[in-house]
Amino acid sequence: MINETAAEIEAMRTHSSSSVAIRAAEALRTLTEREYATTEEFTRDVEQNAGALRRANPSHASLENALRTITDAVLDVEHEDVRTAKAALTQSISAVVDDIETSKSAAAATAAAQLDDGDTILTHDFSSTVLEAIEEAVADGAYLTVYVTEARPRFIGRKTARRLGSMDRVDATLIVDSAAGHRLADCDRVLTGMTCVVDDTLHNRVGTYPIAATAAHRDVTMSIVGSSAKVIDSGFRFENDFRDESEVLREPTEGFAIDNPAYDATPVELVDEIITDEGIDRR
Repeated sequence: MINETAAEIEAMRTHSSSSVAIRAAEALRTLTEREYATTEEFTRDVEQNAGALRRANPSHASLENALRTITDAVLDVEHEDVRTAKAALTQSISAVVDDIETSKSAAAATAAAQLDDGDTILTHDFSSTVLEAIEEAVADGAYLTVYVTEARPRFIGRKTARRLGSMDRVDATLIVDSAAGHRLADCDRVLTGMTCVVDDTLHNRVGTYPIAATAAHRDVTMSIVGSSAKVIDSGFRFENDFRDESEVLREPTEGFAIDNPAYDATPVELVDEIITDEGIDRR
């Protein structure tokens, strides 16, 4: 299961970074079902498998933080036997998953409170926190219009549009990425998730930067939402993921190359609000 989870994370079949971290944490739980002769053998297996999951997507700060917290609880403590080491792993996984879900919901609730009845929003990519915020806002009685970019080349935005289309009080429209500037003129705000904020740079799905720049030009509020664990001052080096060229073009290429980065780097100065479980940081 751990190898399967690592492969799924690497292939980005799970798009939300919070979901990626939870999937990785839960995958480590399967180690408690294996037999080990010594605690050293168990802790070595924990370390090796956590490393494989971490390497599957080094761009996700939430994944890095979750795995670091879990492994520290197992590797930095002297355990009496394999049973107590397994108990420490189980307890740490449960605590990390609960913290991710709690902070995500708190961030979504804060974002929902910023959405007024009749607002028109543009969102990019797929963010479970953004979806939760919109769902909570409409549950409280708001009617919202939401434009969703396709998030090419993998069309991740289509998943977002389908989820929004199933919500009452949401008028959802899927648009191609290049139409974002056209539709921003009708929007009250951009609301997107975040892969992470490192120092003064927002790393998120490629296409976020031009949307943020256009929003600034049109004086549309640019809001990003996510767990405070994704806002990092130091100790994490973001690594972009350059995807396979077949995602862009299936036919053979002759005389030209294909560049397919998964993320881009947006200066935080283009962001108006960073909404997390700790509140709103207005720039």
